Amino acid sequence: MAGMLNFTPTPIFRPISTRRTTNNRVLSVKSSLNTSETPSTSISAPPNFKAPKPKPFSVRPDKVFDILGASLALLFRLTTSVLVSGYSVSFVPAKEIPSDQYALGFAGFKLKESSKLGPRPEKPIEIYEFESCPFCRKVREIASFLDLDVLYYPCPRNGPNFRPKAVQMGGKQQFPYMVDPNTGVSMYESDEIIKYLVGKYGMFLQSGDGNVPLLLSLGLLTTLTEGLAMIGRMGKGSFYTPSKLPPKPLEIWAYEASPFCKVVREVLVELELPHILHSCARGSPKRQIIYERVGHFQVPYLEDPNTGVQMFESADIIDYLRATYAL
Repeated sequence: MAGMLNFTPTPIFRPISTRRTTNNRVLSVKSSLNTSETPSTSISAPPNFKAPKPKPFSVRPDKVFDILGASLALLFRLTTSVLVSGYSVSFVPAKEIPSDQYALGFAGFKLKESSKLGPRPEKPIEIYEFESCPFCRKVREIASFLDLDVLYYPCPRNGPNFRPKAVQMGGKQQFPYMVDPNTGVSMYESDEIIKYLVGKYGMFLQSGDGNVPLLLSLGLLTTLTEGLAMIGRMGKGSFYTPSKLPPKPLEIWAYEASPFCKVVREVLVELELPHILHSCARGSPKRQIIYERVGHFQVPYLEDPNTGVQMFESADIIDYLRATYAL
């Protein structure tokens, strides 16, 4: 299982080579960005930095209102992006689950969780988007549902790097914009992206469009509830904060519905930091991978290949990102 996450380090800027089709939605894309703009800034962790010890189910006092605001999304989006495709669960005696296997336990019992996933892409899907866009959130939710790893290129307003590049690649300023390096397909329109991802990487390939979750297939109602889901954060993750562009994308283990992951991703977007998000909603096999690496499961979990830092705790991750990358 771990082999599917052994990505070759992804350069942030690569040469562009595109060919438009007549419908102006799908392009043949060989690569995304321009090597002439490769970042040259040296990146290092803050002086005397030490990763904090993980503290499961705790909230730092100065972040209580942030977490509460991010939690409002659960009222409007329910279990969308909380559970992966084909999720099932049963309660079993704790002794039936080996100690080296991840499982949530209480009162002598553990949850035995499983999922049914479709084909896994060899390379991460690439998506240009930003946090406070309801159409972008729809696509992030389907990525969590399908348990896909995504290389996000944040496009905050006034961002100097990826928002202009997305326009250069696709021809218009519209988000989200998806590139699938595994097939050469790229497209706008959140609903079309959802259908494509489900049809290509969902569990029911024989059924045409695949199995799109109900709450992502309600048209205008879906878009309205996506907008309401973000009301508690009031545009966070929308505007660019001047920053140093890292040589390599950061990697974060997270999922869309988690309020702790949400506040970290807002900062990643504001600082315009490209990042590979290893989605690990409930039922994801990737929870076991984190468990094997560090002895327990908790998200968000950040791995920064530019500094070697690996850390838990959303509030401390935010402090680290700002101290390391903000100008």
